[in-house]
Amino acid sequence: MELVPRIKELVKNGNYRLTFHAEIERDADCISIVELEEALMHEECELVEDYPKDPRGHSFLLLGFTAQRLPIHAVCSIHEDTLVIITVYKPDSDLWIDWKIRKVRK
Repeated sequence: MELVPRIKELVKNGNYRLTFHAEIERDADCISIVELEEALMHEECELVEDYPKDPRGHSFLLLGFTAQRLPIHAVCSIHEDTLVIITVYKPDSDLWIDWKIRKVRK
């Protein structure tokens, strides 16, 4: 199964967990669990960046949207049959083009 459909299935079945760091960032950006689930299961949810050589294990950055069309970024990995959400945040338009491409810092 491809990555994004697998993630959607894991979220749909409740097979995910947030790290302590993700909980802190989620709270700081006022992202509810419902909004996080909406973003990860959104029809436009997509892989933005892939980190296969992450020393903590293969991880990836996803972009999804809430029901109100607010963009959400989530850095995740899959461990066994669980989606591990490493961090989650509302991307800053000063740092991202279309929420997908990092802007070059001057």
